[in-house]
Amino acid sequence: MKKLKRYRFFLILLLGLLLIAFMNQTIAAKTVQLTGKNILDMLILLPPVFILVGLLDQWVKKETLIRYMGEKSGIIGVLFTLLLATVAAGPLYIAFPIAVLLLRKGASVRYIVFFLGAWSTVKLPVLVYEFTSFGPKFTLIHICFGLVFYYLTGILFEKMYSQQKLLKYDTTIGK
Repeated sequence: MKKLKRYRFFLILLLGLLLIAFMNQTIAAKTVQLTGKNILDMLILLPPVFILVGLLDQWVKKETLIRYMGEKSGIIGVLFTLLLATVAAGPLYIAFPIAVLLLRKGASVRYIVFFLGAWSTVKLPVLVYEFTSFGPKFTLIHICFGLVFYYLTGILFEKMYSQQKLLKYDTTIGK
C-alpha cells in the first residue's frame, strides 16, 4: 500500500490518459508522443547538468559562495545572482539542481528564490526575443517588475524559512 501511495500522482495521470484514450485515441497518442519527447529531452539535458553541479560542488568553496550569496552579501548578492541567472541556458528545471547546490553551500534563501525567478525572466535569449518582439519599453517594464517581485518574494520566503527553523528549534528545546 505504501508503494502505491508513493506513485499516486503517476497513477492519477495514467488514469487520466486512459480516460482520454477512451474518448479520443488520437489525442491520447499525441499525449504519449509529447510525453516521450519531453522525457527524452530531460534525459539528454540533465546528466550534463548533474556533472556540472558535481564539479561546482567540488570547485566552489563554501566561504566564497557565502561571501557572494550569503545572508549579508547585500547588493553584491543581488548582482551576482542576477549575473548567474542571466548567462544561464536551458529550461527552468535545470535551475533546480543548481539551486539545491547553492542552498547546500550556504546561499541565502532570498537569493535562491531570486535566482529561480531571474532564470525564467532575464536569460539572454529571453531578453533578445522580448526586445525584438515587444520593444524596449515592454522589456524594461517586464524585467523591472519581475526582478522586484522575485526579490521581495525571496525576502518573504527567507522570513518564513527562518521562522520555521525557530519554531523547530523551540519545540526541540522543550523536550
